[in-house]
Amino acid sequence: MKVEQIYTGCLAHAAYYIESKGEAAVFDPLREVQPYLDRAKKDNAKIKYVFETHFHADFVSGHLDLQKKANANIVFGPGAKPAYEAITAEDGQIFEVGDYKVKVIHTPGHTMESTTYLLIDEKGNEHGIITGDTLFIGDVGRPDLAQHVVSELTEEKLAGHLFDSLRNKIMPLSDDLIVYPNHGAGSACGKMMSKETTDTLGNQKKVNYALRADMTKEEFIKELLTGLTTPPGYFPKNVLMNIKGYESLDNIMDRATTPYSPQAIEAVANETGALVLDTRDAADFAKGFIPNSINIGLEGSFAQWVGEMIPDIKQEILLVTYDGKEEEAITRLSRVGYDNTVGFLKGGFEAWKDSGKEFEMVNRISATELEKAMKDERPLIIDVRKKSEFDSEHLIGAVNIPLNEINQHLAEFPKDSTFVLHCAGGYRSMIAASILKQRGWQDFADVEGGFADLAKTALPKSEYVCPSTML
Repeated sequence: MKVEQIYTGCLAHAAYYIESKGEAAVFDPLREVQPYLDRAKKDNAKIKYVFETHFHADFVSGHLDLQKKANANIVFGPGAKPAYEAITAEDGQIFEVGDYKVKVIHTPGHTMESTTYLLIDEKGNEHGIITGDTLFIGDVGRPDLAQHVVSELTEEKLAGHLFDSLRNKIMPLSDDLIVYPNHGAGSACGKMMSKETTDTLGNQKKVNYALRADMTKEEFIKELLTGLTTPPGYFPKNVLMNIKGYESLDNIMDRATTPYSPQAIEAVANETGALVLDTRDAADFAKGFIPNSINIGLEGSFAQWVGEMIPDIKQEILLVTYDGKEEEAITRLSRVGYDNTVGFLKGGFEAWKDSGKEFEMVNRISATELEKAMKDERPLIIDVRKKSEFDSEHLIGAVNIPLNEINQHLAEFPKDSTFVLHCAGGYRSMIAASILKQRGWQDFADVEGGFADLAKTALPKSEYVCPSTML
């Protein structure tokens, strides 16, 4: 059985490709579909099916573009009601891909249409299961997302369905099956995912807390729901795009790759209210940036933080990137449904600076500089990491305002005294700094290197506690 994870993108999402005797299938494709088309051409195969495990929340799937370009059939599990042409399969239904077979196993819980696909090789041997967000390595999918689209689907009800799916549909399967999940560490779709991308089902039965044989349904629901935080605000919007359909990525790219001079981009931003999104690294952004622009670095959890920090998915966006990174930024925005990029600054920030236009900077200090400052000045320290990170270990006296909650807590940032921001390494605190600059704050500093460097100083810290959740 040839099963390959051919692309890993935002939030550690994995898309799988199988091919046999001139036919191929793709499971949960990312928005940019060319890699799958290229692979099929290389294998001299025709993509016959595009299998979707569920209506995704954390990204916009590439199933519609792939259906159109490959003339393939989209397949969903039982109960799915997409607003476009697709096969809604029955539980137990078999699909053939060359000599291979794909069996539909309905596994509701993460969502009601969630489906696992059992892969059967040319000899009739069961090879593995593509589990979507039903079963991860070390974890299972969070059951609180569907309620943000269908209110009567409470997280308790969904958790109960997930318990039944795991016990009645997944755990009875052979221990030697390979588990191919949709996500790994870093995704907001589960609490404690492993960094490993595959494992045997037998080993997961031994080590995955959610597959304990002696666990009651009540215990499962309690453990699964404990530690869940509010999901990112863009999740329900992505679900609806995956249900209802979306604009072709080709059209989005044509519109978004419009180059603007410094003068033109300023005029467009003023006329349209477009957000200027600067995707450079935190260190470069701090040295100079366009006034009122927001920094979310491309070399980080870019799409996740765009989804967290830009509430309107239809917001028009103008990009500032490093030279040659424009298309990557546009693509990664579109993966989470931000399809209204309207252009980019030609020549990047250097062109803006060379034009003589005004720019701003962020004051950055080292961990050792803060250590010295605390002996005399004792500025307020604001830690913008997640609550789970803060609870695990933090500087004594620091205040925790998680980055994704900053807009609800702006009143807690002083305007009449100096304060200092930090996160784990400097990526998130620079996002916070750019937002505060946009809102009028000036008298603050950002700690370069974040808590990773602060932990090496003599500044007093809380006792380390192993985090119970990574959300």
